[in-house]
Parts: sequence; structure tokens; C-alpha cells
Amino acid sequence: MNEGHSLLNQESWRVIDQSTMGESFSALQSFAMDDTLCHVAGQGKSPATARIWVHHNTVVLGIQDSRLPILEKGLAFLQEQGYRAIVRNSGGLAVVLDEGVLNISLVFTEQSKRIDINRGYDTMVELIRYMFRQYDCKIEAREIVGSYCPGSYDLSINGRKFAGISQRRIRNGIAVQIYLCVNGSGSERAAMIRDFYRVAIGNETTKFAYPEIIPDVMASLSELLGVQLSVNDVTLMLLKALQDYGGTVFASSLTEEEANLYENYLIRMQERNDKVNL
Repeated sequence: MNEGHSLLNQESWRVIDQSTMGESFSALQSFAMDDTLCHVAGQGKSPATARIWVHHNTVVLGIQDSRLPILEKGLAFLQEQGYRAIVRNSGGLAVVLDEGVLNISLVFTEQSKRIDINRGYDTMVELIRYMFRQYDCKIEAREIVGSYCPGSYDLSINGRKFAGISQRRIRNGIAVQIYLCVNGSGSERAAMIRDFYRVAIGNETTKFAYPEIIPDVMASLSELLGVQLSVNDVTLMLLKALQDYGGTVFASSLTEEEANLYENYLIRMQERNDKVNL
């Protein structure tokens, strides 16, 4: 643990747990929620916040995915698989969310000092390594070629990816977001996204190079560690880790002011998705 110099060393951690909201909880709401928390953190109105969230059978698309040549066929394919799709407002490409995938957002303020982009990523890597320190494994942060939504901060064990990290910055607030494939089949999730791209691209040529997905390079933590982990297990590991970094951890919901901001950000998310008929 990097005492004193880590962004994880906060006087207090506000925790918003939305991991058990159920099927009606849309990923649109999640991205509006993180925008709201960035906004208030940037104004110095909220301490560092950890938001925990889970969505049922949802594929979250990136901006580039919304430009796929035969997107409507790709969306129809996902629907046949029992998945809904939304377009997020942060970078990256398509990822799969379901009941075996835990998402964590860490929200910080840049009001007094700017947080370098790499420092944001490194903070999340530090947290995940600390959470899983009891297991005999080396968690690497590097791009895993053949994974969906590949990036230089893919998290992997023995070359197989189980997590991806993104960032969102608004008004001096920063949200570092990660999805963790806790259980289930990582390769099955990847195969669905591979097939989605095949359907949505067809025989068309694209200016943007979409990933050539190799399902076997992706796995869940349960598969990689050889233990059956639940989302709740990993949630408890997160809360314990935040406590270990010295802060007071307290549960919270939105204030009235935040709830009003949230409604505005949710409208923006809905409008963004309406533009691509999602």
C-alpha cells in the first residue's frame, strides 16, 4: 500500500452502492450518475466517492460503435441474445455487463490540484491489486490484443483479460471507471461481441479499425483464480480496501441538489442515445 502518496488515501470515502438495483436499472442511469458525482466533486461539494454498480444483460457501446455500417443488424443480434444496448459518454468500445460483472467508479476532485490521466488509471490498478493481494497471481496492466475494448490499462492474469478501465472528466471532477468480470465465462462474453461486430460490419469497409476479437484471451476472475467469487464478495473486498487506506467509509445516496443535476445529465444521456435510435 502506497501510504501518503496515493489518491486512495482519503479522509473519507462516500460509498454509493447500486449493485442490487435489478433489471430495471439502466446503464444510462449509471453514466448520468457518474457525471453528477463528477460535477459535485469538482465543486468541492462531495468527498471522494466510490460507486458500485451492476447491470443486467447490457452491452455498452462506445461512440465509434454507434458508427458501425450495419448497426441496426448488430443491435438486432444483441437483442436476440437477450441483451439491450446503450451508447456511453466516455471513451472506448463495446463491453458486456451482466450480473457477473461488477463496475466500480472512483470519483475525485481536481479543484485544488490536477490529476494526471495516467495517475487516475494507476490509482484503479493499485486498488485492484490491493484487493486481490491474497491470491497468488500477478495482475498486469497492458493492452490485451484480441480482447473487446482493448486499451493500455487492460487488467489481465497470465495474458487473459478480466477488466478494463475508462475515465470521465467534468468540471474539475474525475471518474475512473472499471468493469470487473467476477464470474461467468469471459470467453463467452467475448464471443458475443465478436459476433456483434461481424454482423454490424458485414462486408462493408470501415475507416475505423474495430478489434478482431479472440474469445480465449478473456476470462473472469473466478476462472483465473480457480475460486468461485460473487459480486458481493468483491464488493466487500473493495470496502475493506478503502478502510485499509485510512479513510472513514460511509454509505450515501444523492442529495436533493445532486438529484436535480442527475435528472439533467440523464436527459442528456437519453438524447445522445435517441440520436442513434437506441
